[in-house]
Order: sequence, then C-alpha cells, then structure tokens
Amino acid sequence: MSIEEVAPPAHDVASAVVTGALPGENGLYSIGAAAQLLGISERSLRYYQELGLLQPCGRTPGGMRRYSDDDLARVRRIRDLKSVLGLELEEISAVLEKEDRIAQLRQRYHDERTSADERRQLLVEGLELQETLRATVEAKRQALERFVAGIDERIARIEGLLASG
Repeated sequence: MSIEEVAPPAHDVASAVVTGALPGENGLYSIGAAAQLLGISERSLRYYQELGLLQPCGRTPGGMRRYSDDDLARVRRIRDLKSVLGLELEEISAVLEKEDRIAQLRQRYHDERTSADERRQLLVEGLELQETLRATVEAKRQALERFVAGIDERIARIEGLLASG
C-alpha cells in the first residue's frame, strides 16, 4: 500500500487542522474526526461496520470507536468501488474480502519461512482471486456498455425524428 492510499489528501489535512479533526491519542481518529476527514456521516461509518466492510482498529476504555489511517483508506476504497465501479455494498464486501485475502497471500509469500512449493500455491490462489475480481469488474463494464447502447439508440431515434420533421 502506498502512502497516497493511506494518507489523507492535503486539503483534508488542512481542513482537519482548521476544524480540529486531527488524530488523537496514538494517532487514531474519533468517529467524528474520521467522518469529517472522509466527508461522510458518522452513521455511514457505523453502517459500514454493521455490514462487516470496516472494523475500527480500536476503542477507548469507554467503548468509543477509533480509526487509523488504514481504516480511512479502506473507507475511501469502499467509496471508490461504489462511485467509480457502481458496485453494490454486497459486491463491495466480496471485493474487499478478496483483496484482504490477496494481502494475506502477499504477506505470506514474502515470509522467509515460506517454501518454494508454498509460494507456488499462494501464487495459484492469488491468480484465481485476481481473475474473480476481474470478472466482477468486467460484468459491470458490460452492463454499462449495454446502458450506453440503449441511450445511443434513443438519441438516434430522436435525431431521426428531428431530421424527418
């Protein structure tokens, strides 16, 4: 994971300084600060947790949720999957599970104690997961192409009516 994926954009940091949404103790954010930095509601964060899409990295002794930079990056990923790819939350859950598993495979692959045979098996599983992810995105792409084709047909009909009228 790159720093761009976990660090809030500069405008978020500047906004955080002005509004007080900076990390608190141990570099963790309260639910209010996290929501503010992400530009979403606290309810959305709670809902993502209810669905199992997000687990806050910690809690205060009083039970208040605490979010890390990695947690914020995960919420940004959820929003990207939702807005850019148009995935439903159930689909997002499946994608995140696969991405989490891929991260585990990568970590195990790079462990010096992992044998060559184990590395090969990890690669096979990783390939299967990547192919499944690609199929998910491809299905969305095809659905979008069908949608655009329908719009193009209606445009052509209207243009034909305008030209003949």
